[in-house]
Amino acid sequence: MPFFERKHMDYLIGIDLGTTATKAVLFDQSGIQIATSSQSYPLYRDAQGMAEEDLEEIFTAMISVVEKITRQIKTGDSILACSFSTQMHALIAFDQEWQPLTRVLTWADTRAEKYSNDLKSEDTSNAIYHKTGTPLHPMSPLAKLLWLKNERKEIFKNAAHFMDLKGAIFQRIFQSNTMDLSIATGTGFFNNQKMTWDDDILDLLGISKTQLPKIVSPYAIEKGLPEKWIRKMGLSPDTVFVYGAGDGPMSNLGVGAIKKGELAITVGTSGALRMVSDVPQLDEAARTFSYALDEDHWVNGGAVNSGGDVFRWLKDNVLKKSYDFAAITDLARGVSPGSDGLIFHPYLGGERAPLWNAAARASFFGLSYRHTTSHMARAVLEGISFNLRMLEETLTENSACPKIIKVTGGFSQSELWLQILADIFELPITVQKDHEAGCFAAQIMGLFLQKALGRIDSIEDVASGTMEIVYKPQPENFKYYRALYPLFKNLTQEFAKSYAEIAKYQQEFS
Repeated sequence: MPFFERKHMDYLIGIDLGTTATKAVLFDQSGIQIATSSQSYPLYRDAQGMAEEDLEEIFTAMISVVEKITRQIKTGDSILACSFSTQMHALIAFDQEWQPLTRVLTWADTRAEKYSNDLKSEDTSNAIYHKTGTPLHPMSPLAKLLWLKNERKEIFKNAAHFMDLKGAIFQRIFQSNTMDLSIATGTGFFNNQKMTWDDDILDLLGISKTQLPKIVSPYAIEKGLPEKWIRKMGLSPDTVFVYGAGDGPMSNLGVGAIKKGELAITVGTSGALRMVSDVPQLDEAARTFSYALDEDHWVNGGAVNSGGDVFRWLKDNVLKKSYDFAAITDLARGVSPGSDGLIFHPYLGGERAPLWNAAARASFFGLSYRHTTSHMARAVLEGISFNLRMLEETLTENSACPKIIKVTGGFSQSELWLQILADIFELPITVQKDHEAGCFAAQIMGLFLQKALGRIDSIEDVASGTMEIVYKPQPENFKYYRALYPLFKNLTQEFAKSYAEIAKYQQEFS
């Protein structure tokens, strides 16, 4: 027998089914990251408003990233469990044999705009929101189903099942027909008070509960991994799959923002702002959402379209395509707070919260001869921050104001943007020391897996300690943003009167 015999190691895998890629993170039971893998796939935009993905491409990517991860563990080691986060609001129609009738209709698909607008104009709209906590918007599966019913009639007629992305992945592997609570609360037809599919809304849609999956806890586990997938992914027969939750609600858990007074902001490709309560928190004007993280934690806030996509547009169409995010922020650094009176409204692709207007359009306001591309770069950073501030004001009209902001996402790598955010909100900002998305995912999934496997009683026991760097607001900059922010808000209201007209023009003539 050797003098030292290596101890057998058990690992966990977190899988994120994102909009542009699927990522997997291997980590030990202490939450330490061991390895990561990622595979991207296209977002199909073949028609106006379309934003679809191919289920087969996503499934293949998921299998691939897990297999690449498991190849890196030593013989004798094993994977205890895999847990998932996923993009919210996706919808797929299937026939009786679970063959897809559509591609994945993603949250970014806006072809249902007419039907969400029609619903908004009806007397029942307020009741629908207060039942579901989901604002009426083209992104919601509720609107997508109305679009299918009216414009894809054969598909709608032949659909035996309607499912989300993660549920479809589980169905293919385990032949299940289930959806986790977190994803269900973002569909627009799940009753958050009765905790079941809403009969009245299903009648409106013309579908039945038999076409919808069974709701399970985010901590629910699937066992008995079929041999086929054991071989393809390099897992063991004992590896369990944990459903997990939506990517947005999971973000609050990952940054430890689940206590009163803690505001979480995530800005990557798009963005979101969220606070947690123990019951659904609704807005009288239906401007914010309320989705479940789990049965005891409800994440309230709003998602915005305006994030990294805006910077990609700026780089490709205004600045040099060779510029990266760091180069653009360096340009902005040389401009004083307030960008010398240049205001940017970041609504290039319409906007979700707080406007909930798919026709919203972007604009620079206040341009003069003195303004340069550097001013434009800073105005974009400030415009994204002003939009988040407007959303925060909406969220806190009927609740406690935040005391601290916890930030994640690709934008958290910019010290300048973090300082702008601190100065506009006049609140301290905390951010992870390690910006690596894989590390962050490991921490999130680790919490879920430990709860699902019965190793902790509550996620609150461990949902802390990840945020370390503090950016303090600088009072000398308050005067600029206190003067400019009301202008940003007022202009948004004025421009909103013409959003529909310019969107119509663009559809007809471009």
